[in-house]
Amino acid sequence: MNNEERRLTDILHRITPEPPRPVTVEQVAYRLVSEPRLGRQTRLGREPRPRRGGLSRAFAPALAAAAVIIIAGASAGLAVLANSHHTPPAASGGTPASSSVSSVSSSPSQTSPPGTTTPVTGSAVGPWDAQLINHQTFNQLSLVSADGSLYAYGNGTLDRIDPATGAIAATARYSPPLPNPPVIVGNTVWVVWSYGGGNVVLHGYDAQTLAQTASVLVPATGPVSTVGDGVLTSGPNGHLYVAAGVTVVEVDPATGQIIQRIYLTAGTASSVAVSPDGGTLYAGVGSSASFKLLVYNLAANNTVAGSSSLTSGGAGGDLVATSGGVWGTTGSGMSEWTWFAPHGDLSRAVRVGGGAGGGLVSAPSYSGGVVWVGGSRTLTCASPANGQALASVSVPADHGVAELFTSPVVAGDHAYSLYVNNQAQRSGLVRMTPPAACSGLSS
Repeated sequence: MNNEERRLTDILHRITPEPPRPVTVEQVAYRLVSEPRLGRQTRLGREPRPRRGGLSRAFAPALAAAAVIIIAGASAGLAVLANSHHTPPAASGGTPASSSVSSVSSSPSQTSPPGTTTPVTGSAVGPWDAQLINHQTFNQLSLVSADGSLYAYGNGTLDRIDPATGAIAATARYSPPLPNPPVIVGNTVWVVWSYGGGNVVLHGYDAQTLAQTASVLVPATGPVSTVGDGVLTSGPNGHLYVAAGVTVVEVDPATGQIIQRIYLTAGTASSVAVSPDGGTLYAGVGSSASFKLLVYNLAANNTVAGSSSLTSGGAGGDLVATSGGVWGTTGSGMSEWTWFAPHGDLSRAVRVGGGAGGGLVSAPSYSGGVVWVGGSRTLTCASPANGQALASVSVPADHGVAELFTSPVVAGDHAYSLYVNNQAQRSGLVRMTPPAACSGLSS
């Protein structure tokens, strides 16, 4: 090639530059795993530990191969999303019957179809043959059981859980404004949607699909409590009872109508429970330092049947009523424990269970004919008639760090509990086989 030909070649190359070389998925994956990554928050809410440097290059080829799979899968997923965006959804087989109470039509984004999580089985984690069957993190005070399903609050969601597999069967967006488990009445799951100022808003969801079906506004008398803890419950008559300012309001959930207001003789209602026979109402009046329990005879025109105070341990709440009296909690932060007050008399209250520490929760739940008290020290089932422990087992610690079993409930032949292990950064739902003493047949 002579000088004239070289100059001509250079001119043509500048006019028509070389096309860019393609970048392979492997090169992108290697780049991702070879560079330092941003820290991320752990699943249980701990702050991430500071990283000392980038990823060791000795691990880069193996991680790059794994990243190839992730990137390829993400590309396929984008294709599926793009395709589904332009594909109209299949017609629904029908919509749930709406309540006459401010009925709400749920959009498809509010709920998700069954099978949204993969159950985890075969992982032994604690007493009574406890098996971890779901790795999702749930709110400590939210697990309830009804009609063969479990319900709990996830991360910004209300979830229905299949107890046979641990899989999430349905979900709806929800963030609880205060500690209060779901309340099941008939085919509706009721939750406290908002709680502040002079109003309480309740939302109802279909018990199977978790599509929202109703919304009820309950005007309070005076401002609601700032330390509310268990402000919504139900009675055997199917009515809802709401702690609403200086009153407890009885509401017919089928119509949204207020049946009656029960005015407290002292303070602002912070927790509420109704006895299984529907004859007694327990109302808690809490503050940051003390707790007062008021007892009303619903069968005798709401007359005051008792009043007593718990002066030690700080604020109380989480009331649960049984045939022999009422259960609740006291303490917070580093020490919380459950008490049983025979016939609502706090002067005779006895401690049940070992409690919890380190910001973990110990609260009573009434399920399967017995009262369950979890925590970070013991797991106990107790008689609803007299508060006596029927069976109790120690909760193990992981390398000296407390584990938590809380909100136990019964579904079918098993008991279920929410589980937290901060040492192993593991949490979820466990299935247990308690001893025969916890069957409720002898209580």
